[in-house]
Amino acid sequence: MNEPITVTYVLEEFLKELKQEIKDVNSKIDIMQKDITDLKVGVTEVKIEVRNIKEDVKTLKEDVKDLKKEQTFLSQEIADLKGVKSLIVPIVVAIETALMTLLFRLIPNITLQ
Repeated sequence: MNEPITVTYVLEEFLKELKQEIKDVNSKIDIMQKDITDLKVGVTEVKIEVRNIKEDVKTLKEDVKDLKKEQTFLSQEIADLKGVKSLIVPIVVAIETALMTLLFRLIPNITLQ
């Protein structure tokens, strides 16, 4: 039952096939190594892009922070201008009233015909 199996095969032909298989495997390994190298280059490029994007985001955050400060400053300035504007009308009315009073006092006896 457990008799050894004997295969008759020409050694030269077997070696040729084995060499061809080794060449095919080597060729595939070379292709895989090139693909791995390309992937490494791609990963490096992606890392550089990510670093650049992080720097851009940091810059944008700083710009937004500066814009918020400027917006706060401008809002305060507008509020101050509105306060001054609301004071202008009463001042003008007071000046007009004073001028009218002065005018009426200078011309005490104006008679209308």
